[in-house]
Amino acid sequence: MTVTPFPARAEAAPVFDLEKVLSSIDTMAAQRPVAAQIVSVANSDDTSAKVLSGILASDVALASRVMKLANSAYFGMRGRVTSLQFAVTVVGFTTVRTMATVALTELDDESRLPENFWDVTTSLALASSTLAPRFGERPQDALCIGLLAQLGAALLHHNDTDGYAELTAEHPDVTTRRTAELRRYGINSLRLTAVALEQWGFPHSMTTRLDEVDDVTSMEGALLRGAFEVAARLTTEDYDTVPIARLTCGQLREDDLVPVLDAVRAGADELRRAMLGD
Repeated sequence: MTVTPFPARAEAAPVFDLEKVLSSIDTMAAQRPVAAQIVSVANSDDTSAKVLSGILASDVALASRVMKLANSAYFGMRGRVTSLQFAVTVVGFTTVRTMATVALTELDDESRLPENFWDVTTSLALASSTLAPRFGERPQDALCIGLLAQLGAALLHHNDTDGYAELTAEHPDVTTRRTAELRRYGINSLRLTAVALEQWGFPHSMTTRLDEVDDVTSMEGALLRGAFEVAARLTTEDYDTVPIARLTCGQLREDDLVPVLDAVRAGADELRRAMLGD
């Protein structure tokens, strides 16, 4: 699939070849075979914690991150998870698969990412998780979609490093940035994330939420819209806040965000260390 930008930006933007970008991930997979295998088998019906931990043990760095996350304050098991199989059970298969996807797509290499990528991602993930019960969602599932939501932005950055750096500098607000992405590349970063996750067999429930974020009338995208607002308030300088009730179809009020902002501030550094292995 080749996507061309709108004519108004054609002189400034490269032709965006989606198939080429996604096939480049296959090249990455050859370099991270254990992560690729986990992404492939983690959602199989016959995969057990024993099988998954056995595969995971072959990648020491990734296994260490799973152990660190399982022992983090987020799961309330600090210091009590001593085996990799138990760690897989604690964090869940979807979380292990998400962490493998982070490794596979080199999201753990900050030199290859947009500026402040992980500051935004950890805030987004924790905000999604903290808000999840208000939307009838499982916190762990919400954590995963928050961790992966910016994958498309990383892929755009890989494909057009200088151009995407200029675009993000011009549009610090992620909502207006997605409009700019669409004009430049013919696809925005959230849709690109959804396409990538669809290709790897992630559940439709995850990709649907990504596709619905920019429709403020959609409850499917309300949780992520709220999480993006929390992340923006914490990470974007001089950010003009958007009423949270409008973004979440009336599910949240401004007072509801006070403990959420506190929780995200408190947990962001530890989640970042677990995901990056710092």
